[in-house]
This record gives sequence, structure tokens and C-alpha cells, in this order.
Amino acid sequence: MENNDYSAQNIQVLKGLEPVRKRPGMYIGSTGPDGLHHLVYEVVDNSIDEALAGFCSSIQVVLEKDNVVVVTDDGRGIPVSMHAGENVSALELVMTRLHAGGKFDKKSYKVSGGLHGVGVSVVNALSEWCEAEVHVDGAVHRQRYQRGVPDGPTAQIGVTSRTGTVIRFKPDDQIFETTVFTFDTLSNRLRELAFLNKGISIVIEDLRLPTPKRHDFKFDGGVREFVQFLNKNKTTINKEPVYFEGERDGVMVEVAIEYNDGYNESMFSFVNNINTREGGTHLIGFKSALTRTLNDFMKRNGKLSKKLDENLSGDDVREGLTAVVSVKVPEPQFEGQTKAKLGNSEVKGIVESIVNEELTTYFDKNPQEIAAILDKAVMAAKAREAARRARDLTRRKSFLESTGLPGKLADCSEKDPRKCEVYIVEGDSAGGSAKQGRDRTFQAILPLWGKMLNVEKTRMDKVLSNDKLQPIISALGASAGNEFDVSRLRYHRVIIMADADVDGSHIRTLLLTFFFRYMRELVEKGHVYIAMPPLYKVSFGREIHYAFNDAERDRIVREMNVADEKVSIQRYKGLGEMNPDQLWETTMDPDTRRIMQVQLEDGVEAESVFTTLMGEHVAPRREFIEENALAVSNLDV
Repeated sequence: MENNDYSAQNIQVLKGLEPVRKRPGMYIGSTGPDGLHHLVYEVVDNSIDEALAGFCSSIQVVLEKDNVVVVTDDGRGIPVSMHAGENVSALELVMTRLHAGGKFDKKSYKVSGGLHGVGVSVVNALSEWCEAEVHVDGAVHRQRYQRGVPDGPTAQIGVTSRTGTVIRFKPDDQIFETTVFTFDTLSNRLRELAFLNKGISIVIEDLRLPTPKRHDFKFDGGVREFVQFLNKNKTTINKEPVYFEGERDGVMVEVAIEYNDGYNESMFSFVNNINTREGGTHLIGFKSALTRTLNDFMKRNGKLSKKLDENLSGDDVREGLTAVVSVKVPEPQFEGQTKAKLGNSEVKGIVESIVNEELTTYFDKNPQEIAAILDKAVMAAKAREAARRARDLTRRKSFLESTGLPGKLADCSEKDPRKCEVYIVEGDSAGGSAKQGRDRTFQAILPLWGKMLNVEKTRMDKVLSNDKLQPIISALGASAGNEFDVSRLRYHRVIIMADADVDGSHIRTLLLTFFFRYMRELVEKGHVYIAMPPLYKVSFGREIHYAFNDAERDRIVREMNVADEKVSIQRYKGLGEMNPDQLWETTMDPDTRRIMQVQLEDGVEAESVFTTLMGEHVAPRREFIEENALAVSNLDV
């Protein structure tokens, strides 16, 4: 019989950095690639805090062989003197204790991103080894750690003529699923930080490659240049971005906006350099000030105001808007450790008043620009009304058709969305095989036919009335655009299943563009997947294998250990060539299939790529293809 005694001896106290190694996800989000890269961000954030305090102008990140990372700055350096209360050096305290740092009393740092005081100590705890080297008061001090435990006390190892901190670490493969850093992921975040902190030089270098790769970032224009970067492949309405900054009650506000001739809004908000993906009070303040200001100017414009019976909505004034809103708040209140949403109520009023005043002043001086922006907003309002009518028509149709589901949809019997998945299948023949091969309990099939609409070049009213997209919107049941509600989603796995050829890639790209632009939360919440059908069927007698690329095909043939001429290799040109049993076994059976989850890791980069690949301008697309041509695999020619 089990001993079910529960006493004081069962209570564990985790000391020092033990809690971090025991539950790393609580501190860095995950032990996958996101958590791994988060280690670098935590160290860099300390250097950025030095820059915000006015003591650092240069940060360098180097990826060495074996995925060792070195972060160097020219700040004041972490203090190395003995801490009176703890009887160890301040450096050891910062590196080995949670909630030990200089960001709580607001004397050393008025503003910082490392609110929780766990940053660099967490990096130390989750590293196989870590070294901290501090240049301060003419001397170099160093301390080394093994999985968060110091090898010895802080020691002086030399003299120096500079100041700053060098953190060198190797992530622990006992903790992380992978310890391989992605250069582009780090580079994109560092570029973002350079935009948000004008004048700071940030360099990233990759020494793991035969030919080292290096990116240098320094933007004296700050968020003004950020907006220009986001709009680089778009036709803009403003001659120059509208840029202003202000400070009130210790809160610093920096805003840049620029309109383009597209139909999508692209807004990025930051608090103390942290990307608040879910917005918050600063973004609410910005949106309400923008809507009110443009409506005030609308009332002054007699010609345009006659074209509308009502005020412009927030969606109308934000069509084609690219904006970056960056605030620095002394005591930010975030929702959770992920810091995705700002909660300080006072920030809304501060941002609102500064944006209102500055925009009014700017548009008073630039009447032609405000006229062009208002003209676009009025067209957006008319399109919104047309979209509303299209929605109403769809809803009336749904009511008359009783189920409201598209005719070609083969639905599943399970009613719990968490257990359900829908395959969006290219072509009627593949759709027919999928319908026969599926598990009807939890798998629904929606065949697509004909050419898809490129929504990057289309307004909302055209999207809603499009006969290729309407069935998708109806089948998913969560609407689209600003009315999209992920809680109403009928299937928690939306799987795109297309041929492994150029046409299939095009359909996948068109669908992903639609989801990104009109159902973005679907992607953000991880509901979108791509089916990976095999390229080859390799058989010998009754022995059958499936290969997903050329290397796998060759490996299977070698392992069969029979003469090559006796092995039958069939290359699938399309999903329609598979019978229902084969399609189930290779692409639909949860136990044997391969599917790839689509994740939105970098909103800025995704925005740029969709605009480049699917937008109006040909030159940037050609440039993108030329730059990435050598990275293509499974080219269909």
C-alpha cells in the first residue's frame, strides 16, 4: 500500500537559481527556440537599460562556434564591490540571485524593460557555463559560473581604459530542446531595438559560418525610420512620416505615422522597448486621439463631410496606416511575465493628449496631406458600409439555408472545436479522396477550386463577397476582419492541404495572406497548419514506404537492400493521384502524418514579407527572389 503521508518534510524550498532550472518556462516562456533566443534578449535588455539611462552607446552581439553568445556593451559596468548586506560582490549577487538588480529604487534607472529583476540571473541559471567580465574604475573583473553556481569569487584579472560589461554564455542542452541560435531571429529583434533607441549602435556578428555574417544597426531617426522601413515596398500618401515626441508626468511618448495606398493597418506598440503585441492603454489612447482628430478636421472640410452621414470610425481612419507608438513608463504594469499588454490607466490620457495636440498642429500646417488622408478615410467608410451589406446578405443567406455552412463542406460529427480539424484542400479530385479517406468523427473537408483572390490588393467588401473566400469564412464560423472572433472558431486545427508544386505553393501563400490580414488571431493562436504530403511512394513487393524529399527516398532505397531496378519509385504529381487509403495513411492519420504548425514569431518581418511577395511593386519581389533563390529546395520545374 502507498504511503500517503503528507507532512512538513514534503515541503520543498528551492534556493538560489534552483526554481529557474526546475521550471524554466515560468521565466523564459518555453524551452524551445523562443526561450533560447529569449536568453540573448534578457542580456541585451540590460545593455539597453544602460543606454536609456544615458551611459551606453554601443552594443555588440557575437555568435561564436558551438553556439556560444557574447554580449558586450560600453555602459557603466555591473558594480563589483562587496554588498554590505549579502557579503558577496554585487556582480555575484546580480548573476546568482533572482530579483536582485538596480531597477527597483528608480535611482540608477528611471526607466527599464527588465521589470521583474530576473533577467541575467536566469540566463546564468540556464547556461552550461557563463562568464561575466566587467570593465570598471580602470580594472577588469571576472567571475565564471557552472549552471548558475560560481566557480570562485569575483577576481580582478587586468587593467582597462574603458567601461562596460561582457557576458559570455553557452545555453544548457539539458534544458533546451535546441541550442542552435538563428541569426535572422536575433537580427530582427536587434534591428527593432535600434529603431526604438535612436542613435545607439547595435552590431550582430555570426562567426559560426565559413564567411562571417554581420549586420550593423544605427538609426538616428528612431521610430521615424522604423515606419519608413515598414513602408519601404508600399506607395505612401505622406511626403514624410509624421513624427513627434513629448513627455508628461515622467512618461515619454514617441510616435511616427505614415499612410500608404493599401487597405491594411500596421501598428506596433512598445513600452520600455518591449513589444506589447496585445496593445494596452497606450495604444487605446493613440487610436482614440487619431479618430477624434481626423473627425475634427473632417467637420472643417465642407466638401468631404457632405459625402458621409456619420462620423468616421476608427477602422476608417486607420486604413492604410503604418504607425509605431513607443512609450517609456517609470512604473509599467504589465499583464503577466510576457508583458504583452500595458495596464497603466494614466498612460491612456497622457498619450491621447500628446497625440491630439501634435497631430492638430501638424495637419494645420499641412492641409494637403490631411485632405488626402481624409479622402482615403471617406472611401474606407463607404467600403465599410458595402462590407456591412455583404455581411448582412451572407447572414440572410445563412438563415435561409438553415445550416449556414457552405455546400461543398463535408463536416465532422464532433461538436467540440478543440477536437475538430478542417482540411482546406486544393481541387475537387483531392477533395473527393480526402472525404472518403478521413475520420468523419473529427475531420471536416472543404475543397477549393479555381483561382484564389490576393487579398493584399483588395478591400474588405471585395473579400467578403468573394466566392472563393466566402466558403472559408462560413466554414470557420468566426467571421473575418475586425469582426473576427477566435472564440467562435468551429475547428481548432485549420490544415491547408495543397500539392507539392508551384500551384500548390501559390495557393498556400494566398491562403496564408488571407489568414494573416483578415484572421490574424487564427495564426497568432497557432490554429493554422500545413499538411506535408509525401513526394514519393517507394515499393518492393508488398513493402511500401513514403518519402517526403529526395534524401529520404535515397535512404529508404538503401535500407531496402535490394537491386535498384527491383524497387518501384512513384513521384506524386498531386494529391489527386493518391487513393483515399494512401491519403489517410500519409497525410491525415494523426498517428503517422506530418503537419507543420504556422507560427507568427516576428510581426514586423511577416508584414514586410507579405508586402514584398503579394503587394503591387514588382522590383522588391524580384530582389527578394534573387536573394533567396539558392535557399530553395524541392524546386518544381
